[in-house]
Amino acid sequence: MKVLVIGGFLGSGKTSTILRLGREFSNAGKKVAIIVNEIGEVGIDGDVISKYGLQTTELTSGCICCSLKVNMKTTITLLAKDYAPDILLIEPTGIAFPQLIKNEINLMNLSDVSVQPLVTLIDGSRFKQLMKEVKNFAMRQIIDAEILGINKLDLVEEIRIPIIEASVQQLNPKAKVILLSAAYEDEHWHNFVRITLGEEADELIRDVENIELKTTNPEIQVLDKDTGLPIEATMNSIEASGITSYATEYTIDNIDTDSARSVALDIMEGIKSEVMKHSPEFVGHIKLFAESGTDTIKVNLTAYDKDVTVEVFESNNTKVPRLKILSAVSNIGHDDLVDIVQDTIEGKLSVKDIDFTHKISGHAHEKDH
Repeated sequence: MKVLVIGGFLGSGKTSTILRLGREFSNAGKKVAIIVNEIGEVGIDGDVISKYGLQTTELTSGCICCSLKVNMKTTITLLAKDYAPDILLIEPTGIAFPQLIKNEINLMNLSDVSVQPLVTLIDGSRFKQLMKEVKNFAMRQIIDAEILGINKLDLVEEIRIPIIEASVQQLNPKAKVILLSAAYEDEHWHNFVRITLGEEADELIRDVENIELKTTNPEIQVLDKDTGLPIEATMNSIEASGITSYATEYTIDNIDTDSARSVALDIMEGIKSEVMKHSPEFVGHIKLFAESGTDTIKVNLTAYDKDVTVEVFESNNTKVPRLKILSAVSNIGHDDLVDIVQDTIEGKLSVKDIDFTHKISGHAHEKDH
């Protein structure tokens, strides 16, 4: 079983990339499993991935590298025993240090497991902004990587692509830098697939085995913005990221797809507006899922200057429809973020005359209006 960890900051395109990889290898006759790690207690991307027929195990309630080492080993062992995948794709939360996750898997000494070079995705359309808002954390993810994928190439001005590529390579001279867009099937995408899990992967593994795990430029030292001290591998990645996160879930009335799409967009635009009052140039990732009786609407936002995007997946839901959200935002207080998310969701649902139940700490609290 080949194990591939694909990391990257929030909104870098990890889920879309893993879905593309999973489908391609499945179509090629390979059995693919995916482990998704989300922040908080509400699984988000696992819902979408499972809709593509891929085996998915969600690890919530924390960061893999901080608190779920035993669960990760158990999960991989059970997947290998019960499902026997040829390829296991692991998507850490965007505020994890993926290198620690790969190291932990190596230390498990699992039989018949080949750990591939560590991939870190970078949102090329937000590179300058990430270096401004979460510089230390983003640099640490870049410096630790063995393969660096500059993603969302289609959203980057052509004149800026070589500048970003050179900047990323300078931060980590020993990593292999790849250009791609998970939204397009072109020579860039095929090159990414071939290098991450193709014939060239084995050669790349041999290369990186001969260097230190920290593929760092000795002239670059990543310092904590508050203490001025070097960021160590043992530090809590969630604290280091400077990101505040909050995830929650509601059950809602059975509504049609158009209504679910409308209310999801209203909620996201409302949250964006309120967040900007506290953090005018925020980066991060806000993901909202709204279910109708036949479809799931996924709404995304990655920064203050980005547009809200919408995707619709056929789901044929048999359970009570849900609205789930994961918000992870830079430079905002936790209580402020919680208030913004809850007040906006409940306000927009009420205006649309949609009955809802808010799941709080494992207990449901009905709110009628």
